[in-house]
Amino acid sequence: MKNVLVISPNFPPVNAADMHRIRQSLLYFEDFGWHATVVAVEPEFIEMSEDPLLLKTIPATSEIIRIKAFEASKTRKFGLGNSGYRSLYQYYKEGNRLLKSRKYDLVYFTTTAFPVMILGRIWKRKFNVPYIIDMQDPWRNDFYLDKPSHERPPKFWMAYRLDKYLEAFAMKKVDGIISVSAGYPKMLMERYSNIHPEMCTVIPFGGASIDFDILDEADISNEVFDKYDENIHMVYIGRGGHDMQLALSGIFSGLAKGIAIQPELFKKIQMFFIGTSYAADGKGQKTIEPIAERYGVLDQVTEITDRLPYFTAMKVLKEADLLIVPGSTDTNYTASKLYPYILSKRPLIAVFNENSSVVEILNSTKAGECVSFSNDDNPESIADHFYEVLKNELNKLPYTPATNWEAFEPFTAREATRKQVDFFEKTLKS
Repeated sequence: MKNVLVISPNFPPVNAADMHRIRQSLLYFEDFGWHATVVAVEPEFIEMSEDPLLLKTIPATSEIIRIKAFEASKTRKFGLGNSGYRSLYQYYKEGNRLLKSRKYDLVYFTTTAFPVMILGRIWKRKFNVPYIIDMQDPWRNDFYLDKPSHERPPKFWMAYRLDKYLEAFAMKKVDGIISVSAGYPKMLMERYSNIHPEMCTVIPFGGASIDFDILDEADISNEVFDKYDENIHMVYIGRGGHDMQLALSGIFSGLAKGIAIQPELFKKIQMFFIGTSYAADGKGQKTIEPIAERYGVLDQVTEITDRLPYFTAMKVLKEADLLIVPGSTDTNYTASKLYPYILSKRPLIAVFNENSSVVEILNSTKAGECVSFSNDDNPESIADHFYEVLKNELNKLPYTPATNWEAFEPFTAREATRKQVDFFEKTLKS
């Protein structure tokens, strides 16, 4: 049995998107000959909501070590609110202790708290242990460089310069890159001459059917909408942002067209966009309702910036009449939440860039409809396509998609874990 030291600051019961890779993999690592030690930050030091049910998905035999972090209320005075900065010192101490006391074959960083990744290079030099980085989002994000200031995240320039330096430090000695999107390794190979194609692999998050088994046994209420009213409930759960403006403009313009042509049907639609901001509860800025207002459909659109507990979100998905997933103009963006959408067995419409893997996945699994676009398209052309697809879906409701589950098998959590382990072995050999 080989040993991997996993660095994942966000971990159940913390309800964060970047912990799902390791949460799902822990079920299967030992089946493939690997024992994982996960080092996570104590939930009280993470500024995110919690869902205790997430702990039920973690095997009882898992080795989880919790560390502290500096209080955000104190470090934010210096512009360091990110949990990666706040836990860096504690991770350094605990990692040193573990790597001195046991033999680890590999260190695996699977997180979007990017600053902790610099420890891979430090530990490699100190303990001669290779490290792999899991790129779930861009670290140094060039996407906003040519965007106007009002579309950039807060404190963009300061964060960008720091990210640029720290990313280079970590990447110049990395042994392997796992990514959710083919675009991230390509971008890193262009920046760093030491990163080659054979050092990289693309493994999207897998679909975990265990989540829906737990959901079926849990007593969870849906307080977002009443599934028994006369409305048609369309639901999206995930982040918002200005990079989704083109897709959302097409969606809302298409909805407005439907209302004008067939008001008795399209006015029944109520769209819910939930968990659209990464900000702390109550502090998120709405990025979706303003677009709906521009197209005159605000009365039918509700945006909730706060994140729901994970299993509450799954409950809302399962009780929706129709699921809607807007995509980004960033061609590297892959909606990791797509697999829970598919596993919920609800009708689904995705509006995504034509180069996204979402398009291929939906085409192969037949789990939903895809309205694809290029970044050169205008909202009206997307709206025309979306309107036709939405009209067809509404006329078929209620129904369950005829998903090709055999085609979905490569996208399961077990298969994603097998691919990770295969890459671990390949990295060690090289």
